[in-house]
Amino acid sequence: MPVLPDAGSGAEDRERDLGAALPGGPDFRDETPQEPMASPPPVPPVPAQPEKKKAGRDLRAAIGVGVGLGVVILASLFIVKAVFVGVIAVAVVVGLWELTSRLEERKQLKAPLVPLAVGGAAMVVAGYVSGAEGAWVAMALTSLAVLVWRMTEPPENYLRDVTAGVFAAFYVPFLATFVAMLLTADDGPWRVFVFLLLTVVSDTGAYAVGWRFGKHKLAPRISPGKTREGLFGAVSFAMVAGALCMQFLIDDGTWWQGLLLGLAVACSATLGDLGESMIKRDLGIKDMGTLLPGHGGIMDRLDSLLPTAPVVWLLLAVFVGTA
Repeated sequence: MPVLPDAGSGAEDRERDLGAALPGGPDFRDETPQEPMASPPPVPPVPAQPEKKKAGRDLRAAIGVGVGLGVVILASLFIVKAVFVGVIAVAVVVGLWELTSRLEERKQLKAPLVPLAVGGAAMVVAGYVSGAEGAWVAMALTSLAVLVWRMTEPPENYLRDVTAGVFAAFYVPFLATFVAMLLTADDGPWRVFVFLLLTVVSDTGAYAVGWRFGKHKLAPRISPGKTREGLFGAVSFAMVAGALCMQFLIDDGTWWQGLLLGLAVACSATLGDLGESMIKRDLGIKDMGTLLPGHGGIMDRLDSLLPTAPVVWLLLAVFVGTA
């Protein structure tokens, strides 16, 4: 009998032939040579730019706020003395608020603000009216008020809180009282002006020289930005300004007294700045407040002024008297 072709094998043959005829089938070969992809052109290395020194703050805001504060201070200083005493009292109260707030936030120290604010303002007025004796009496009464006020709360941490309160009373209002005492002399406005000017000139000299030439750290663990070159700039600027101020602005003053005054101001202002830097490092903060754009808080502007006030008052009392 004749052998019939198998239907299944014929179907497979047709599928194989069809697959060979279609592109991509099992017997299809793309013989067209592929062009190699062109590699991207090499990117030339960017030369490293030298790092520029930065001031760290908004200089425009800092200058604007500084000029505004200067206008208010000078206007009150040379127009009505009592108004300037009020400016000191307001700065003291705001500074106490900043300091006690940071102490409570960071260290849980509850220095009572109410007796500190009332006693601090009274301390400034007492120093202006009664001199050093009035300032010491007001300081003692303020400390006593802090002890009594804290008694209204539970006794836990009583000693820590009253210690912080007495420290705040001494650090802010008592030292600020010497500014009011400078004002009581016949040429009091000029004495205060010289005190403010020399402190600002010292800070400016330290910043300008330290920013441009500073290489050797002054106290790296306390304030890494301060340098020995900056301290030299502070001393140089303050001594020159002190000689000019004592010769032309202070009654019976001489240029050599101004050199000593400028040297003392540069040292006390630097120590005051380092002292508050130590406090802020202990608290783990950069600024005491945010009230003054570009400057921080009031306490960040009082740091070099507060310890300098008694130094200037004492030297002027020795050089030309207190009248």
